[in-house]
Amino acid sequence: MTNFKYPKAEKLKKNNEITLLFEKGKWKTNGNLRIIILKNKPTFPIETTKFAVSVSKKYFKKAVHRNRIKRLLRECYRLNKDMFKEAFGEKTIAMLFWVSPELPQKYQDVEKQFIKLCEAQKK
Repeated sequence: MTNFKYPKAEKLKKNNEITLLFEKGKWKTNGNLRIIILKNKPTFPIETTKFAVSVSKKYFKKAVHRNRIKRLLRECYRLNKDMFKEAFGEKTIAMLFWVSPELPQKYQDVEKQFIKLCEAQKK
């Protein structure tokens, strides 16, 4: 059975981890999604996969819209966690961004782009 949980241990919250991610991470873009990834290395060991989402205030002035997109992105990760880990690795720190001023109409649109992003990484 697949684990569809998104526990507190998987949430990227520590300031030093986020700083390390922005300093040493690699950027990937596909459609309206952009992700920054930092894989496990001996110089900075990562215990578990950590994941976060961010939506720019520049594109979405209203918090309602930003929060909606964040919910969609987190849900997409939660349901496709196995595909994400297969594409990016078991021990990874990642932050996902929505980089378009258009609000997604349906969850399926976001999921399709997330799956394309994961598949592009596998190649």
